Amino acid sequence: MPVQRSAPPVVEEASPDALVIRGTMAEIAPVADKVTSYFYALLFVRHPELRPMFPPAMDAQRDRLLKALLTAAEHIDNKPVLVDYLQNLGRGHRKYGTRAEHYPAVGECLIGALSKYASAIWNPETEAAWVRAYTTISQVMIDAAAADELRAPAWWHAEVVTHDLRTPDVAVVTVRPDQPYPFLAGQYTSVETPWWPRVWRHYSFASAPRSDGLLTFHVKAVPAGWVSNALVHRARPGDVIRLGPPAGSMTVDHTTDNGLLCLGGGTGIAPIKALVEDVAEHGRRRQVEVFYGARTDHDLYDIDTMLRLQQSHPWLSVRAIIDQLAHLQLPDAIREYGPWNEYDAYISGPPGMIRSGVHALRDIGIPSDRIRHDSVEELVVVGN
Repeated sequence: MPVQRSAPPVVEEASPDALVIRGTMAEIAPVADKVTSYFYALLFVRHPELRPMFPPAMDAQRDRLLKALLTAAEHIDNKPVLVDYLQNLGRGHRKYGTRAEHYPAVGECLIGALSKYASAIWNPETEAAWVRAYTTISQVMIDAAAADELRAPAWWHAEVVTHDLRTPDVAVVTVRPDQPYPFLAGQYTSVETPWWPRVWRHYSFASAPRSDGLLTFHVKAVPAGWVSNALVHRARPGDVIRLGPPAGSMTVDHTTDNGLLCLGGGTGIAPIKALVEDVAEHGRRRQVEVFYGARTDHDLYDIDTMLRLQQSHPWLSVRAIIDQLAHLQLPDAIREYGPWNEYDAYISGPPGMIRSGVHALRDIGIPSDRIRHDSVEELVVVGN
């Protein structure tokens, strides 16, 4: 049965506020670092009570808060994407101790930093547009946090129960939360270690929800990575970490019989493994094609697990794509197989791989609304 193709997107004219905001963004782009530094300087001088909510060393935090606010403002017209992004942001900010009364202070310092570094184009109309945008942004986040407070804690404590060092810089870490932790296969969470308080990093769940309640993460230690190095080189069974709420929409649509085309690069294989388990648990005979990419065969640290899953499930196919042997990047490798017109696509890995993967998938005819991925550090609007 032929797959229904999505209609071409309707291009809507940007609102006056969106045009003003994008003009401001273009103006400050060459001095983004100065804007960031001035924003935090204003925040900590005018509102010193907020300083303890941030890490002692700000180089780890740096521009995350400001980048999130600016990115949200830039896409103020894209309501469905924006609201989902902001609701996740609002729920996630509970773990920092953020409360509704903190938002005006952040907005005040945001306006202060923008007006200083976009002074050539700043006027009362520009300020009014930013005030309206920030009011919308903050209210969505506040409402999401308030709703989440009624049903979930701000964070979970989780004890490390196993720590398996697969390579010198990759560990598979399994933890036991102190209370039930509901999530979906394909999602991710934020993790804080006891060695770096208030420094959080995102990691995908490496399995579907389990009956024993345990959670597993694949962690690669990266240069200057405070959390990743702590989890790989310092964490041991008995240590207690903190988890933020689950987030992400790279989940399986169980209302369709479409196959799954999964591209996992490096530790990006973790949520792909979770998706395979999710399909298996639902008992549906859906074809799942996994492309597992790595720079060298040494980096295929979880290939044995994936091959065991392939042996257990005749609907699953696993292909390892090794750059040094194939001289072919993972996104390009999918062109050698297919056709994929009856598949939903899932991509997980480094940001560069996700970007090139999305372009490759669209080039071979998979509609954007059937390509799922998470860029957990910032909002990414594909094709914008």
